[in-house]
Amino acid sequence: MNMLSLSKELSENAYPGRGIVIGRSEDGSKAVIAYFIMGRSTNSRNRVFVTEGEGIRTECHDPAKMEDPSLVIYAPVRVSGHMTIVTNGDQTDTVYDGLQKGLTFEESLRSREFEPDGPNYTPRISGLVCVKDGNYDYSMSILKSNNGSPDACNRFTFSYENPAAGEGHFIHTYMHDGNPLPSFEGEPKPVKISGTIDEFADQLWNSLNEENKVSLFVRFINIADGGYETKILNKNK
Repeated sequence: MNMLSLSKELSENAYPGRGIVIGRSEDGSKAVIAYFIMGRSTNSRNRVFVTEGEGIRTECHDPAKMEDPSLVIYAPVRVSGHMTIVTNGDQTDTVYDGLQKGLTFEESLRSREFEPDGPNYTPRISGLVCVKDGNYDYSMSILKSNNGSPDACNRFTFSYENPAAGEGHFIHTYMHDGNPLPSFEGEPKPVKISGTIDEFADQLWNSLNEENKVSLFVRFINIADGGYETKILNKNK
């Protein structure tokens, strides 16, 4: 399989929207998670990531500029036991609640669909990372409109067992900039994972379009014991 360069994928796309990267560190010892948000409107750009419990949430940077919080303020990352949930919307809570009830990742998302922001109908992308007893696997999901039509929701789930060192997958909301924005197509992209948490975070942050990038979250989880390290970068200071 041809592993893609994250730097190239990001630097050559001015607007991938929101994106999730999940994989395994180069030395094989850590589960790697990254989530970034971008924005074209003032409302979307007016955000920062802040820590909340073991996860994060988006927060308004300048309350005077906030227009509609419904699709921009949410908790992208939450932790449920040995599982870490990462999504691009409030379906994080849907997955969290579903797991508490004994539902699977896929079953939990059955109650949700793409965002109600026509004509874009932004896909809901989600990931679930499971680190337990020295074992590691992850799943990724996308809920998208049927070729831009809101009459049907197409649901795709991808699962990866015992991922190889230095490898991961990248999924994002939009293929590229446009009006309307074209939804992501195909399977999550196979990408190389390299460097320390600082090096990996800098690689992603510096590759995102300077005008459109807003915030980045990166977490490295020790597969042996579940301990983790987190890095957050916000354009708004």
